[in-house]
Amino acid sequence: MLKSLCLTEKFLLCLTILLIVLSGCKNNQENTQSETIGNPTPKDFLDDGNADIFVLGDIVYSNVEDVDWVKELNYTIGEKVGEITKQTDKAKDFKNGTSNKLPIGTKIYETDTPIYIAIINDMEIPYLKMIEG
Repeated sequence: MLKSLCLTEKFLLCLTILLIVLSGCKNNQENTQSETIGNPTPKDFLDDGNADIFVLGDIVYSNVEDVDWVKELNYTIGEKVGEITKQTDKAKDFKNGTSNKLPIGTKIYETDTPIYIAIINDMEIPYLKMIEG
């Protein structure tokens, strides 16, 4: 009887250790991979009250007129690629052609550089695509 009790205790001990080891092997990838990495969204910028953005082709463009390397660029304005059709400061309302600061009707032009130009009253404002990677 004592021998049988010892075997039962050993079995329970082995079973407990096995369960602890198996529970430690849980697949944690579900939790660490739940966020999709991608391009920034309007929400990523609108938390900053100074953001000046628009969306065109499902890409966010941000005002870069205060960036030193942009100030030094010599560019040629190319074709018109879009126009601001809506203005809002709510991220959920952004779609193509939406801006939080540029007025409705503002024309957007590509250049021979990475920047795009918004023209308001003959003033050229540079914007840059905000893409991940």
